[in-house]
Amino acid sequence: MLTALKTSAPSVTALLDELSDFSAFGDSTRITNITGPNADRIPVFTNEFWTAKQRAAHPLHEVSYRACFKPQLPRFFIERLTQPDDLVYDPFMGRGTTLVEATLLGRRVAGCDVNPLSRVFTAPRLAPPTLDAVERRLAIIDFEWKGKVRSELEVFYHPTTLRQLTALRHYLKQAKATGTGDIVDDWIQMVATNRLTGHSPGFFSVYTLPPNQAVSLESQKRINAKRGQKPAKRNAPALILKKSRQLLSEPISTLNSQLSASASLLLTQSCESTPQLGSDSVDLVVTSPPFLDTVDYAQDNWLRSWFCGIDPDTVPIWHLRSVFDWTAAMTRAFSELHRVLRPDWFVAFEVGEVRNGKVQLEEHAIAAGRAAGLTPVLVLINDQEFTKTANCWGVSNNTKGTNTNRVVLFQKD
Repeated sequence: MLTALKTSAPSVTALLDELSDFSAFGDSTRITNITGPNADRIPVFTNEFWTAKQRAAHPLHEVSYRACFKPQLPRFFIERLTQPDDLVYDPFMGRGTTLVEATLLGRRVAGCDVNPLSRVFTAPRLAPPTLDAVERRLAIIDFEWKGKVRSELEVFYHPTTLRQLTALRHYLKQAKATGTGDIVDDWIQMVATNRLTGHSPGFFSVYTLPPNQAVSLESQKRINAKRGQKPAKRNAPALILKKSRQLLSEPISTLNSQLSASASLLLTQSCESTPQLGSDSVDLVVTSPPFLDTVDYAQDNWLRSWFCGIDPDTVPIWHLRSVFDWTAAMTRAFSELHRVLRPDWFVAFEVGEVRNGKVQLEEHAIAAGRAAGLTPVLVLINDQEFTKTANCWGVSNNTKGTNTNRVVLFQKD
């Protein structure tokens, strides 16, 4: 069980002053207030608080997952609200952005996600192997599969590539069953899972949607017909090594990786009950919960689930279709965060505009946090132009989707 170190909580006043005067990207902060029956004039700070540039963070973050935030978001709060060795927690871990960034900054980490894929993407990047170790392992894996394959997947893959992926899937399954798998195997599984589908020759598949989701078989048939395309042969081990080289292209502190490997806690369960985390043990929570009826995680990840041997029907992912249901679920999550958070420390809770901006979830997050005993301190709105990923979906700024990062900062009294 992870416990807290005896450090003092940072000053709220100092943070408020910094946000008020923030102008690192050329604009002055706009300060307003949330008003309403439950708002009590909570200050709202709007500015560009971190860069919108692509690939501005450590390359270790360059794995795709639906509805994930930029690494600069957790870094902004981790740097200001914690010290090295403090414990940073994400109860909706996703691809592990908060945990990876906290590890790079020398913090201890804990994470939770009901989706087993979250651990697949997160654990190997907290203490990654060397590139040489990955290359040696790939050289001894037998990628020549002689058994049956899921032939319907040939809408995505060349038959040779599909046999290679099936062989790798079988190898990883056997390593797990026999207990012979290690961090190198976990890394290879993570990279291969990330390369399953995409829209460039760097992926195993024919051209399809961006790599944070997989379309259905029927949808891919239509894409192939419309584009007049057939899957080209890809060399799976070569692409895994190429992506590994990119992810590991910048130095990673050995000390930080050792710290994370020995002092991290990754849970695959609902964040509503986490007895593995001690009461008053967490220094900072940085998280982004499921948005309101905007993302179908099970459908998006069906191909990844197949490759990793996960039955998506057994994963109890929340499907929150109404504001009432979302607020009730967040209240339950906040109640457990209140238990594990140290007095005077913080939760940075990122939500988004949904339904074309008609619903701003920060107002409902404030109500849920208050119901659980947390005090809302401020709302930070990081206002930027849409990035390349959003533009490729045909989303224009201030018209659809999540237009801004909207973060409610809570404190435990």
